[in-house]
Amino acid sequence: MSAATHETEHHTSLGVDNRKLLMWIFLASECLFFGSLLSTYLIFKGESLSGPGTDIFAFEITSISTFVLLMSSLSMVLAVYGAQHGQLGLMKLMLLCTILLGLVFLGFQVYEFKTFASEGLTLSTNQFGASFYILTGFHGCHVGVGVLYLSSLLISSVRRNGIGKETPLYIDIGGLYWHFVDIVWIVLFTVVYLIPAY
Repeated sequence: MSAATHETEHHTSLGVDNRKLLMWIFLASECLFFGSLLSTYLIFKGESLSGPGTDIFAFEITSISTFVLLMSSLSMVLAVYGAQHGQLGLMKLMLLCTILLGLVFLGFQVYEFKTFASEGLTLSTNQFGASFYILTGFHGCHVGVGVLYLSSLLISSVRRNGIGKETPLYIDIGGLYWHFVDIVWIVLFTVVYLIPAY
C-alpha cells in the first residue's frame, strides 16, 4: 500500500479524516450537554438561597486558574505545531507543559471547592449550590479526562516507535478536545463569576 493511499483512506467525502470528524461530532454533543447544565445554573442562580450564594466566590483565585488554563491552550498550540513540523522534542515538551498546567487548574478547583464547602456552600446546601457544583465539577472532570488523554499521547510519543506516522493527526485531535475544554471554561467563568446575580 502506498503512502498516499494510507493517508487518504480515512478521509470522508468532506476531505476531513473520519477520526477528526468524529471528535468534532463528539464536541458538538458536548456543547449541548454543557448548554443544558449552564441553563440549569442560570435558572437557579438567584433562587432558593437558604445559604451562601455567589457572594463567597474568590474572584482572584479563579482569575489565576483561568489564566493557567489559557496558558495551557497556548502550550497545546505549540505541541500541535511541533507535531505538524516534525519537531518532536517541542511537541513532547509542550504536551508535558499542557498536562502540568491542567493539573494546576484542577488543584485550584479542588482548593476552591474545599473553601466554599468550609463557608457553607455544598452540593446539598441549596439549588444554587447543586447547580454550581455540577456545572463546574463536570468541567473539571473534562479537564481530568483531557489530562489523561494527553498523558497517553505523551507516553506513546516517548516509546521506542512513538505514536506512528499519523502523529500530527493524533496530536491535532487531542488539541481539539483541549481547546474545547478551554473555551467552555471561558464561557463558564464569564457567566458564573463575572456576571453578578440578580
